[in-house]
Amino acid sequence: MPEKIDFKKTLPGYKAKPGHHQVIDLPALQYLMIDGHGDPNTSPEYTAALEALYPLAYTLKFTSKRELDRDYVVPPLEGLWWAEDMTVFTSARDKSQWQWTLMMLVPEWIDPMMLAAAVDAVRAKSSPARLDDVRLETLTEGRCVQTLHVGPFDEEPRTLEPMHDEFIPQHGLAPTGQHHEIYLSDPRRTAPEKLRTILRQPVGSALGSGHHPLR
Repeated sequence: MPEKIDFKKTLPGYKAKPGHHQVIDLPALQYLMIDGHGDPNTSPEYTAALEALYPLAYTLKFTSKRELDRDYVVPPLEGLWWAEDMTVFTSARDKSQWQWTLMMLVPEWIDPMMLAAAVDAVRAKSSPARLDDVRLETLTEGRCVQTLHVGPFDEEPRTLEPMHDEFIPQHGLAPTGQHHEIYLSDPRRTAPEKLRTILRQPVGSALGSGHHPLR
C-alpha cells in the first residue's frame, strides 16, 4: 500500500491560530481552479463550481493511487476573493459584487493529461454543468500573512481588520495579492460558530509599493 500524503501536514500554510498573525513564505503550488461571480450563499454559479470541482479532485486522487501508486488526502476547499470596490467585503458586505476563484490543491505530479482523463471520467458519470471550466494552474503567493478565523463567515471582518489595519502596516508590509481563504471545516456539518477558516493575505514591502510602514 502506498503511503498516503496529507499536504495539510507536509506543506506550510495549513496551520494557524486565532488571534495570532504569522508571516509565512509559500512555494508555488498547483491547484484545480474555477472562477465565478456573486453571493456564494445564493449563486447557482457557486453551487455549479463545487459540483465540478469536488468530483475532479477525488477522481484525480484515485487515479494517482491506482496508476502511479501515489496516494494523498484530498486537501480542503480554498478560495480567492476580490471586487472592484473592496468595501463590499467589509462595511458594505454586498455579496452580489464578489468575484471568486474556488481552488483545490493537487500534487505537482498531476498533469494536464491526467486532468483531461479525469474530466472524461466525471463526464461519463454525472456531467456537471461547469466541468469544462475547471483548469490546472500554479499559484505563486510568496510571502503571506495569515490567521485563523473561528466563527461564521459573515463575522470575518472582525478577524481581517486587525490583520490589515494593524499587523500588516505595523510590520512594514502592504497587500500585494488577492484575499485567500482555506476552509478547514465543512459548513454542512459544522455549526457556524465553530467554523475554522484560515484567512491569508499575500504581502510585499510597503516601501516598494509607495506606502510607508508605521513605526
